[in-house]
Amino acid sequence: MDMTTETIEKIQELSLQAAGEKIQIVDGQNYYIDSVGDLCLMKPENLANKAISLSTLTGLVDLVKNMKERDDQKLFVRVESPTTVNVFTALDSYGRREWLAESNATTPNIQFSYFIDAEKLNIMLQSQFVQSEDRDIILKVIGNLKEENVRKASDDGVSQSVTVQSGVANVSEVKVPNPVELSPYRTFLEIEQPSSKFIFRMRKGMQGAIFGADGGAWKIDAMNLIKEYLENEFSNEIKAGHVVVVA
Repeated sequence: MDMTTETIEKIQELSLQAAGEKIQIVDGQNYYIDSVGDLCLMKPENLANKAISLSTLTGLVDLVKNMKERDDQKLFVRVESPTTVNVFTALDSYGRREWLAESNATTPNIQFSYFIDAEKLNIMLQSQFVQSEDRDIILKVIGNLKEENVRKASDDGVSQSVTVQSGVANVSEVKVPNPVELSPYRTFLEIEQPSSKFIFRMRKGMQGAIFGADGGAWKIDAMNLIKEYLENEFSNEIKAGHVVVVA
């Protein structure tokens, strides 16, 4: 037997009543009365189930530009930290905001504030820091150090001087600059790596360490650089009022 739409709706209503609930429409919104008589708003479950995970700014830009199903929505691209950017929708009529995508930069695990042997420090500086004058000076010092040179190092508490091998038989005294300005790889590679000041220290046993000395100010610089990059990439979308970049 074929059931009419009216019959189906009646069955659905009876089913709801049997469960002690009833649907009501108030000001165009659907509500249900639960078993204890409370009026509860029915919210449609049409939000994104899970944010898309990315690891680059380029991928994030490509994704947002190709979200054609979101062309009628305003999107907020939020720079959360030097390594994280999220994409959200504007609030819907129920006060909800969809989390559409996240991009987390892949950065090396740099050993700050720990004394490590000269060879490991050499490798770390060459592979995890942008080339700079101060980086090269540190590399020169630790690359020519001998155990006896470190023992003879002069130290006034701020700067250190050590004797390094400058030739086959020649030696020279080198004053290690402090603080040094270095640019570790610690944010998205699409932007310039922000530089900051570090304290470089050495101790017996052919060991050295790098300590942060800017109070974390580099994080603000990195986030501003990310914001600038995204504003440039989304220039047309921003003009159209479709995308807002915040940091």
